[in-house]
Amino acid sequence: MNDEQVNDEDAAAEDVTPADVRHVAGLARVDLTEEEVDRFTEQFADILEYFETLDAVPETDDDPELVNVLRADEVREGLSQAEALRNAPETEDGYFKGPKVS
Repeated sequence: MNDEQVNDEDAAAEDVTPADVRHVAGLARVDLTEEEVDRFTEQFADILEYFETLDAVPETDDDPELVNVLRADEVREGLSQAEALRNAPETEDGYFKGPKVS
């Protein structure tokens, strides 16, 4: 990442406007007061700045010493519908039937 990219990213966090916050609130169908818009404008800028800091962290390769200790997935035959429903206390039209939820 060069210095120009860093400066562009710093500017991105500072360029959060109340209009941006209102737009995001509209997408989320949330009504905000002007006080909330002002507060969230500052918070959005802080959040973007935090993500820019995370972007600056260099990526690392996976540790080759790590291995999967779980068994490999294998396709096997599952239960038939009749077998699955065999011990059900009540069924209807080939489905489990449970008590009504009120």
